[in-house]
Amino acid sequence: MTVTSAILLVGGMGTRMQPLTLTTPKPMLPLLGKPITEHQIMKAKEAGITEIVLATSYLSEIFIPYFGNGEKFGIKISYAVEESALGTGGAIRNAAAHLQGGGPVMIFNGDVLSNHSLTDQIAFHQSQSADVTLYLTQVPDARAFGVVEMEGDLIKTFNEKMETPPTNIINAGCYIFNRTVIDEIPEGHVVSVERETFPALLARNARVAGFIDNSYWLDVGNPGALLKATRDLIEASGHTMAQGKGSSVDPTAVVDQGSYIGAKATIRAGSQLHQCVIGEGASIGENVALTRTFVAAGSRIEPNTVAIDQFFGFSPE
Repeated sequence: MTVTSAILLVGGMGTRMQPLTLTTPKPMLPLLGKPITEHQIMKAKEAGITEIVLATSYLSEIFIPYFGNGEKFGIKISYAVEESALGTGGAIRNAAAHLQGGGPVMIFNGDVLSNHSLTDQIAFHQSQSADVTLYLTQVPDARAFGVVEMEGDLIKTFNEKMETPPTNIINAGCYIFNRTVIDEIPEGHVVSVERETFPALLARNARVAGFIDNSYWLDVGNPGALLKATRDLIEASGHTMAQGKGSSVDPTAVVDQGSYIGAKATIRAGSQLHQCVIGEGASIGENVALTRTFVAAGSRIEPNTVAIDQFFGFSPE
């Protein structure tokens, strides 16, 4: 069966992203003016997904006003709210109850950006008659990730975050689960797919396939990674900066290294912004120098301010 249903895991607190996540859940942080979640939803839609459940927990109330029922995005969106965190496996089990369609389910981690082909991953899952298919990629240092060992196209071992990983092939955070596998996850319990579900499947010789793709992939887990993602997307379009609608940059200002200027933001004369993210409606005064810095929506930066690796306006009121 083809894959038309998806679950997006967006319930984490994003502690490594603080202070950006003190008032905004990590998946709703803007990337080129749109939430990270929106980028993922549109990628799913382009691959033929027609319904998606957002598995939410932390600040869950922020998602619904933005995405609604998905009508304006051309995809059906519903929500599974966890009263207490259920882990990745528990979240998948909880969210699956809200899906209307049948067949296998595409599952996305909420903090991953990639250029891998979902269509190719779906075709691979079908060709392997797999119970589960993991999207995998290769990295120079695999210690911070779940690592697999392969035999042909099948995964034979899965180890979560090891100091001496046996390979550099990692779990890249996008899966296809057959419904029978989801149904085996205990309902209402805290379950980790990485530490419990995957090892259990391998122990009983289930067909766990590994779809390896080494195109662009990024774990957007901390502010530095969000800056990198912003810069990568801007530079991929052939530019050194990007502006949201209605923003203005004085001709004497320098804005480069993948900086993003949010809608209706203002950059005044003589200012220099290098690899920065400026929120919607923010105002940057004259002769300001910012490097690798975030400015929250609506914030005002006084003239002559100098800052490197700083955050302005993100503390809760």
